[in-house]
Amino acid sequence: MVATRFKMAASALLIAATGTAVARHVVHAPVVLRTAPRLPQTQAVFSGYVAAKKIPGVVGVIGRGNAPFAVVAAGRIGDEPGAPLADKDSLWRVYSMTKPITAMAAMILIEEGKMRLDQPVSDFIPAFKTMRVQVSPDSLDTRAATRPITIRNLLTHTAGLGYTIITKGPLLKAYEDAGITPFTSDAKTEAQLRLKRPPTLEAFANKVATLPLIAEPGTKWSYSIGLDVMGRVIEVASHQPFDRFLQTRIFTPLKMRSSWFTVPGSEAHRLATGYFITPNGRTPVDPGATSVYLKAPSFPYGGAGLVTSAYDYDRFLHMLQNGGTLDGVRILKPATVKLAMSNLLPNGVVYPGAVAATGGTTNPQGFGAGGSVTLHDTPGGPAKGTYGWGGAAGTIAWVDPVNKIRATIMVNYLPGDRWPLRADSTKAVYADLAPVAPKK
Repeated sequence: MVATRFKMAASALLIAATGTAVARHVVHAPVVLRTAPRLPQTQAVFSGYVAAKKIPGVVGVIGRGNAPFAVVAAGRIGDEPGAPLADKDSLWRVYSMTKPITAMAAMILIEEGKMRLDQPVSDFIPAFKTMRVQVSPDSLDTRAATRPITIRNLLTHTAGLGYTIITKGPLLKAYEDAGITPFTSDAKTEAQLRLKRPPTLEAFANKVATLPLIAEPGTKWSYSIGLDVMGRVIEVASHQPFDRFLQTRIFTPLKMRSSWFTVPGSEAHRLATGYFITPNGRTPVDPGATSVYLKAPSFPYGGAGLVTSAYDYDRFLHMLQNGGTLDGVRILKPATVKLAMSNLLPNGVVYPGAVAATGGTTNPQGFGAGGSVTLHDTPGGPAKGTYGWGGAAGTIAWVDPVNKIRATIMVNYLPGDRWPLRADSTKAVYADLAPVAPKK
């Protein structure tokens, strides 16, 4: 039971803030590359994990500037006999790496003037007009909130909303009783959660509004379902379903042809098996061939619902690296991307780092639209302004706009912090890409 609860909680949440693992190398001005970079240290890390039987397989798509990206891979997408080799087109549950995509969808609407960063959420979801705040984490006694939840608050986890792995005490039970579980882990758990989960994104958001906040909006960073609620805001502001907005405004223009909330049956052979790692080894909890992701979720989860490939996610990061454009297609203006990847936390609020149980880091950083933002250069690692996030099952992705480095690393095991793959990969990528002096 404990393992099941941890597995559910780990799937619900996610993360590993990026830009925290560093190598001890000085990063100079980036060199313009015309061929895909060689990444021997990254390859050694990946191959070592597979050889040590920690994971069945892993793949990374790493790029610098507009040079061809590199694909680094080891192993297979599952332990099943005949499982395909992991490659750039393999499909992975990215859980909370969904959040940056949802956040950038919101930034599209902000750019178009259909919502404002500091606009009350209640303008789009009237149920949020009158919110109440817990007086104590030990009870459901409440007082009236003195300020509204804003779009900025949803994007930066400062709305006062909870999350099942973060929230504790009676409010956690209230979340569970109300079915506020916007994630999918495996078929057995999903069947139980659907008994209480609201059936639509609209019903979900309205139900969330009936629950107490853990803090006054805009006063505390606390990992939350804010990006799931944002999915409903996007629906209202855009006058179309949330998943359709993502498809038409991000996935199709960027040629992200392997990004879904529901994986087509014809693509099941590409979907990695999801594992839960115990002291006795790894146990398959969601085999790719019969995955729960082959069936439609209750509604599209903007915080943790996507399955995608390393290639597709690199397309998304490459767009951000280029200031909102890729292959001649503009998704966002450079100023909007710069704003989204800046520290958007309300005055006086700090991001203290993620809770360790989620696979995150305790390293304080800034926080932008749906992802962490480094506030200082890291010697041999991410530069100031590096933006990214990770997922519950060990995935990680970031874009370093100063060094023009971006990386997407895919695995699928819970808990995501069972192995230090995120830290090891970040260190290896920067060791490989520490530029040499250009030839004269």
